[in-house]
Amino acid sequence: MVRQPAVAGQFYTSNAASLREELESFIGSPRQRENALGIIAPHAGYVYSGAVAGKVYGEVAIPRSVIVLGPNHHGIGERAALYPEGEWLTPLGTVPVDNRLSELIKKHSPLVQDDTTAHHYEHSLEVQIPFLQFVRPDVTIVPICLGFADFPSCTALGNGIADAISEFDDKVLIVASSDMTHYESAAAAREKDEEALKEILEMNPEGLLRVCHDRGITMCGVIPATVMLVAALKMGARQARLVSYATSGDVTGDNRQVVAYAALTIS
Repeated sequence: MVRQPAVAGQFYTSNAASLREELESFIGSPRQRENALGIIAPHAGYVYSGAVAGKVYGEVAIPRSVIVLGPNHHGIGERAALYPEGEWLTPLGTVPVDNRLSELIKKHSPLVQDDTTAHHYEHSLEVQIPFLQFVRPDVTIVPICLGFADFPSCTALGNGIADAISEFDDKVLIVASSDMTHYESAAAAREKDEEALKEILEMNPEGLLRVCHDRGITMCGVIPATVMLVAALKMGARQARLVSYATSGDVTGDNRQVVAYAALTIS
């Protein structure tokens, strides 16, 4: 089964040569890369968030196996929908689903169910794939679309992912796909986002979910980020680092209503 691209030609160019040039401009030249357990990367159109995503993808070592966690924007499908065996197609070619790691995640995380419907139109995972392909052409993925909102489920899934990676016994990167505050002024967005980022930098997944709820911070991938933090902490993570923060206003010049983007590493 091949998952066809849903937003090529919209969120990013469908022309392979142009896409490679764009990714190269975002990621930059090869350099020493950090070994990370997880990252947070934005998922808006590349014209707005590509430079922020490129900075984090340019700074971390991408292992062959990557778990990509994204929010379910459309509300269809399972609460934790794993795309089953097959491949994901982008203008740069196909990326196989890592079947062994997928099976281990289902073994350790009963919440995770095979489901393609949640992935049909979802962009949050798709836009991460070309970055991964560009940096690591032989990459394999485990795409999981998340549609729940409670911390106990985040804890159960995060711990299950950590246990699956332990049994997998090889390096795995967890990508949490998330934008930050939506449709507020740039100043208001930064003020709110600093509260969420503080919880991430303090490695406090429960605090991150709580502050987003209590302060009305419209971080659309807060659940993927929370799950990733839970998993990384169980795997021994000790620090988080903010790599980049920007808003759509930095591109458009209009700071009245922006969408904000952040990129972080967890190691």
